[in-house]
Amino acid sequence: MLQHVVDTAAGAGLDEIVVVLGHDADAVRASVELPAEARVVVNPEFATGQASSLRAGLAAASPDSEAAVVLLGDQPGVAVPAVRAVVEAFLRTGARVVRARYGGTGGHPVLLARETWGELGTLEGDVGARELIARHPEWVTDADAGGDPPPDIDTDADYERLLRDTKHT
Repeated sequence: MLQHVVDTAAGAGLDEIVVVLGHDADAVRASVELPAEARVVVNPEFATGQASSLRAGLAAASPDSEAAVVLLGDQPGVAVPAVRAVVEAFLRTGARVVRARYGGTGGHPVLLARETWGELGTLEGDVGARELIARHPEWVTDADAGGDPPPDIDTDADYERLLRDTKHT
């Protein structure tokens, strides 16, 4: 699953890819082929939740980065056009937060302009950009990603369903 997410980021033409790993980082790292523009950061605080992984990834970004596109390792259904849509919306509008919109539902990827990173650094626990979006809805611009929101793959049953659905497409 993570390989697909990394391949999506690379296929979208992102300048830099930071892969944040936590539990069993060495084994996960060994199982993923990274493109030249990618590197791994290990989050030693992964057990505290998403916020620490988001902080670790942002801290590892190049000082020249204007924004970060957040992709989740448990959402391999995010496609290259969705990543490109949020980047293009950012380049067009300069919005602080650009969120992919699937029909009427917001989802990932989410692009976070550098000016939001300080506030993101204050988040704790198992929360990500959703908390920032709730605090500052005026910062958010939506980018049409088309289709249905990609499902989270959180359980073995979710993974089996993904494999079954992929065979039928």
